[in-house]
Amino acid sequence: MNGRQVEVVGGPHVVARAADAVVLVAHRGPGRVGGDSTAMAALEALAELVIDVTRRTDGAPGETIAKAATRWLMKEAARISPNAPIEFGILSQAPDGEVAVFLHGAISAVLAAQAPQRLRGSAAMFTVDRAVPVPEHGVALFVDDAKGRIPEFPAERGVGWLVEGVAQACGAIVWSQSVRRPVRAAAPEAETRAEPRGAHRQQEVPPTSRVEENEPRQARRDAGPPRDAQPPLRTGSSTAMHDSDDEQDAQFAQTMIAGTNPAPQPDPDLQRRLEATAKASTIAVKVQGFKCARAHPSDPRAAFCTVCGMPVDQTQPLIEVVRPPLGNLLLDDGTTFMVAADAVLGRDPESAGAVANGLIPFRVEDSSGGMSRAHAEIRLLNWDVAVVDRGSTNGTRTRMPGYRDWVRLAPNQSMILVAGAEIMLGNRVLRFEHTAPPPFG
Repeated sequence: MNGRQVEVVGGPHVVARAADAVVLVAHRGPGRVGGDSTAMAALEALAELVIDVTRRTDGAPGETIAKAATRWLMKEAARISPNAPIEFGILSQAPDGEVAVFLHGAISAVLAAQAPQRLRGSAAMFTVDRAVPVPEHGVALFVDDAKGRIPEFPAERGVGWLVEGVAQACGAIVWSQSVRRPVRAAAPEAETRAEPRGAHRQQEVPPTSRVEENEPRQARRDAGPPRDAQPPLRTGSSTAMHDSDDEQDAQFAQTMIAGTNPAPQPDPDLQRRLEATAKASTIAVKVQGFKCARAHPSDPRAAFCTVCGMPVDQTQPLIEVVRPPLGNLLLDDGTTFMVAADAVLGRDPESAGAVANGLIPFRVEDSSGGMSRAHAEIRLLNWDVAVVDRGSTNGTRTRMPGYRDWVRLAPNQSMILVAGAEIMLGNRVLRFEHTAPPPFG
């Protein structure tokens, strides 16, 4: 992403460019975002995380940033916002010149190419974590509005360039082609610049970004409005995302249903119920275990902490601890399901009776016709994670790491999953991974 133009789309949320990564955080509170708001505190923490990881990583840091952001969500986010989830997205550099996309909550990424693609954080159970080839035109992060709508990707690049710092926005666009860094505008008094890192702690209003421009403002005024000012959401108005009149609704409806890859309408109420159920189920489960030097509960069979990866003193006596999440199920499209409680996997798991009894539904889209509505279950047994076939028509297959062949489970047969084990449902594959691979996460 080095040398690429980052263009800000105006709105009520906050975006930062840190260590050549782009971080976007949703502001859902009342009024304007301020220096003491939850969104600003989260943005500062995530920007510092990105900077720290980039300093410690040789080459492309995207994968390491995603792992660090996942751990931050599980351990630190609740301290900043104990009553509401923090919704954010990160774009960073992945290996082989790809772009790493990390989404949590109602944040969307648009991959602008001849066949555009959308990644929706609201459609994932926990996070979206993917490395994608650099799209032909660019990649954008947008905050979904209350109806799950996002702006259209603009037809032309604008003149704004977020060099560093923080800006109010509903999104940010990283254009694919590297371009010459623009000449600073001839009217510096009209520009907004970034304050030094951390300065927003003393500010009563949100900090501004350092935006450089390709040509003087007076020249643009003389030439008339820019060509890219026609689409409603290219003006940078923070009210454009929340306009409720018929014309604006029709424009957004066209955005959601047009194109070759229409995005499904998210269900915010369902997402909140799932998160609440997962949290309640996790807190209710107590098991025998150890605590590491940082007081994290850990599997007594593991030499390293299940949460942070620190070494564990295995000579200490067993105690009753609250079981943390035991890992993630990574779907073949990058969608991540956090394994924190018993769950049902399938193409329509909400209809299963087990969900009514407290299991978490993990919806997996499948066009092959080989996946049942409630296909398999994930069961947490003390510190182990097991997959159980629910008597599905086409069966559940597993493959242990290091093996080439798939093994079909008998109906209601369970199998303990180890790190790297794969599950096949229909034509979709999920891989089980520990949350904090030792040593030291």
